Amino acid sequence: MGRMAVTLRHLRYLVALAETGGFGAAARAVHVTQPALSQQIAELERLLGVRLVDRLPRGSRLTRAGEAVLRRARGVLAGIADLEALAREADGLSGRILLGMIPTVAPYLLPDLLERLAAHPIELRLREAQTADLLQAVEAGALDAAVVASPVRGPLAALPLGEDRFVLAAPPGRLAALQAERLRPSAIAGEPLLLLDEGHCLADQALEVCGLRSRPPADLGASSLGTLCGLVAGGYGLTLLPEIAVPTEARAGLCLARFAAPEPARTLCLAVRDGAGRWAADLATRLTEALEARRSRARAQIAEATSQAV
Repeated sequence: MGRMAVTLRHLRYLVALAETGGFGAAARAVHVTQPALSQQIAELERLLGVRLVDRLPRGSRLTRAGEAVLRRARGVLAGIADLEALAREADGLSGRILLGMIPTVAPYLLPDLLERLAAHPIELRLREAQTADLLQAVEAGALDAAVVASPVRGPLAALPLGEDRFVLAAPPGRLAALQAERLRPSAIAGEPLLLLDEGHCLADQALEVCGLRSRPPADLGASSLGTLCGLVAGGYGLTLLPEIAVPTEARAGLCLARFAAPEPARTLCLAVRDGAGRWAADLATRLTEALEARRSRARAQIAEATSQAV
C-alpha cells in the first residue's frame, strides 16, 4: 500500500483552524465535526513529520512550522481556485462557487439570488462572516467571491452591484415627532440609536451617516438586525435599517421612514480576485437583479408604512 499524500482537505482544514483560532470554530466553518477536523490536522502532522499546532487550554496556535505550511497552503488553495475559475470561464455560471456574504446581506439577498441561479448548473456554498474575514478568504483562495459593502481595499477587484439605502426604523410616536421637518440623519444624532455589535460594518456606517464619532451611551448592541428591530418595536430606541432588510424585518410596532434627499446609502459590491472570469460578471448580474427585486418590494412596504404612520 502506497504512502498517503497531503490532500486539499488537509490544507483547507489547516487554513480554517488558523483563521478561527480553535478546533470547534474551524469545524463549524468547514461543516464537519470537531473530532473529524482534529483527526485530519493530526494526520497532516504525521504526513509532514512536524507539529503544526499547539493545542492550548483555550483555542490553538500554529507553531513556526505551522505558519510556514499555512503560507504555502494558502498559495496552493489560491492556485486551485484559479484553476476552477478558469474552468468556469468557458461556460459562465457552472460548477462549484464558494460565495461569502456579510450578515446584513445574506439572509435578505440570498433567497432572491438562489431563485435566479436555479436554471444554472451551480453548486453554491455560502459562508456568512464579517467583511475582513471574507476579504481575507477571497484573497487566500478559500472563497471565490464575497458580497460586501464598498470600499474594498487591498488587491481584490470590486464589481458594483447597486445601492442599498438606509431607512429609519422607529416607534410610532417618536417617528411623528421626528418628521415635523424633513427628515435628515442629523435629526437623530441625539436619539437613543441602537446599533449592531462592534465589528459589523453596518454599525460604522450608521455612525458615519449620523455624524457620530463614537457609539451612543444608550446603545444596546445586538448581533442581528432582527434583534434590533424587536427592540425598536418595543420602544427602546431607533435604528437605521438597510432597505433590503425591510421585507423581512418589518413588523407590528415598527414604523419606517425615508430620509430627505440625498438619502444615505451603502454600495454593495462583489469582491473577487483580479482576473476573475466571465462567471464573476454573470454572478454580479444575478446579484444585481436580486438586489433590485428586493428593493422594489421594500419601496412598496416603506411607502405603505409611512402613510400609516402620518
